[in-house]
Amino acid sequence: MSKLVIVGTVAFDAIETPFGKTDKILGGAATFIGLAASQFNVDASVVSIVGGDFPQEYLDLLSNKNIDVSGIEIVKEGKTFYWKGKYHNDMNSRDTLVTELNVLEHFNPVVPSEYRDAEVVMLGNLHPMVQMSVLDQMENKPKLVILDTMNFWMDCALEDLHKVIKRIDVITINDEEARQLTGEYSLVVAAKKIHEMGPKYVVIKKGEHGALLFHDDHVFYAPALPLKEVFDPTGAGDTFAGGFAGYIAKTGDVSFENMKNAVIYGSALASFCVEKFGTQRMEDLSSREVHERLQQFKSLTQFDIELT
Repeated sequence: MSKLVIVGTVAFDAIETPFGKTDKILGGAATFIGLAASQFNVDASVVSIVGGDFPQEYLDLLSNKNIDVSGIEIVKEGKTFYWKGKYHNDMNSRDTLVTELNVLEHFNPVVPSEYRDAEVVMLGNLHPMVQMSVLDQMENKPKLVILDTMNFWMDCALEDLHKVIKRIDVITINDEEARQLTGEYSLVVAAKKIHEMGPKYVVIKKGEHGALLFHDDHVFYAPALPLKEVFDPTGAGDTFAGGFAGYIAKTGDVSFENMKNAVIYGSALASFCVEKFGTQRMEDLSSREVHERLQQFKSLTQFDIELT
């Protein structure tokens, strides 16, 4: 089993969907990634920053999932990163109502010394130079570096983003972002262009339409599980990434064939995330429930066909 370093936001979210609204609740990319990865009982550490207003109970929640929180800096006199958003009726689009960077504005991640030899690094959505500084702290080149990013960094830090993309193995972005990054509409052509930027593997997330995994000339498609209700999509992409990274860290196998399994695990965990507000569903998710959902994925995707 490999060590896993997770870098990203630990934050407060306030969410409004057609199904209801919340006040400030636990959120942040690293939180969702960590909770998903904890399903695999891997040796994981979260590197992030919070303010003095961040409740100890939230840190305890992560610790109780066997996630190392020594890399979460607490700025006593500061305030935690806060995001507020409202989803439209289609649940695919949303408006950002409030973004308060607070302590995140001056975040300089420090990887705990005992995790600087980690084999798997998951770089959550942050400024590319922050992601780069984490790679610079690793004692050896990790077996696998996974990066998540978004269109915001393509708009305001594209040169830095290209620098960090050269140093990673897997990139996870959504279809819109893949098109923006490459200027190509075809996702197959976009993936090829991203390969040329550095990553050996490209994961393109398509929300309710599943995910695509590209490697050289190979393509794998994992559908999203059809759900009766999508309650809150916040964190689904990060949960997918956490499931993907957690599975790879558990198995230690970075082959294309094993990454197919990782994509399925990521998709299965993301399907739970959307069933309740914020992290609620992921907090008490049992391995039995995950196993049953994986069986549903298997039934959804396996079939025999007679070729004539």
